[in-house]
Amino acid sequence: MFKNVKAKTEQMNDLITRAESIVNTAEAEKRELTPDEAQELAEIRDDVKAIKEFLGVAKDLDEASAEARQESACGANDERSIAGNVSDSEALEIRAFENYIRGVVTHERDGELKPANNGAIIPKTIAKKIIELVYDICPILERSEKYNVKGKLDIPYYPADSSTQINVAFATEFSALASSTGNFTTIELSGYLAGALTKISESLINNVDFDIVGFVVKRMAYDIARFIEKNLLGFGGGSITGLGDATNIKTVDAITADSLIEMQGMVKDVYQANAIWVMSPATRDALRLLKNDIGMYLLNDDISAPFGKTLLGKPVYVSDNMPDVASNAKAIYYGDMSGLATKFSEEMNVKVLRERFADEHCVGVIGWVEFDAKTTDNQKIAVLKIS
Repeated sequence: MFKNVKAKTEQMNDLITRAESIVNTAEAEKRELTPDEAQELAEIRDDVKAIKEFLGVAKDLDEASAEARQESACGANDERSIAGNVSDSEALEIRAFENYIRGVVTHERDGELKPANNGAIIPKTIAKKIIELVYDICPILERSEKYNVKGKLDIPYYPADSSTQINVAFATEFSALASSTGNFTTIELSGYLAGALTKISESLINNVDFDIVGFVVKRMAYDIARFIEKNLLGFGGGSITGLGDATNIKTVDAITADSLIEMQGMVKDVYQANAIWVMSPATRDALRLLKNDIGMYLLNDDISAPFGKTLLGKPVYVSDNMPDVASNAKAIYYGDMSGLATKFSEEMNVKVLRERFADEHCVGVIGWVEFDAKTTDNQKIAVLKIS
């Protein structure tokens, strides 16, 4: 029986070595396992399980005699070391790998493997996901004119009105030209600090099969981005005006095809190339029913557009921070969003505080951002307001 035990042990060692080679190759090449590799690993798992069952039966039979007990001790030592005459640390790593390919959850301690290595199979026991609430966010921050400076920022502004217009007129020789004044003003951007703090129970962290801290960090960054967008759109209710101080406003009793066409015309042609529409999801749904004079829908499907829709040839973005159509609501923005200037004194950052709340058996997650935003070029932005 000893020969069979030894042969089976060697066979099991070869299988484990092969499985380890497959995973290491995928890791080195920074890729996922191919279907064939995944199938081979599954077969190795089943074969290893069958061999271990065989070795267990062999051990029981060998214990029936003194001679067999001696051989069983050797076989048991072989099984415990798995690879024969190897060190305890190597045996521990091999057993950890064996457990890993069989779907046993391990932790990155005492030489065990980390379950989420690139290219590795994630055991079903930790293949969890969190169903989270998703919000629509428009790319207003990405399209704005961004400044990353400390302190206050003055942006020179040349008003385009009759009081500052430089007069150009026909002239005759030896006659003096009448002078005109072009006055610059400035738009000042300062910085307003915003932050958020949440605490996570250590018991929760230790008793769930997913990275709850990583999830909360990601979620806080996402919520800060929504907070920034709300203020850039002018609906934050604080000191940041954003697009709320845009002056190129069209007021209507109800949204019609004509009012949208007229609103689009309020933005100069030179700024039309990068113009977009921004509205709430409910407003977009309402616009899907609008038709032009020849009965064609204004809102069209366009697979090349970011949200799959275009209105009068321009992309339509939706944001849950935009108000729905209601009395006195600024329901739609249109134009080149580089007409909005944003200044960040402190870029958004999220940190994990592991020591501060140790006496509460909690881990803290804190996020900070310092910014300001104002409309700097009203020629680029048009606003549709409900009367």
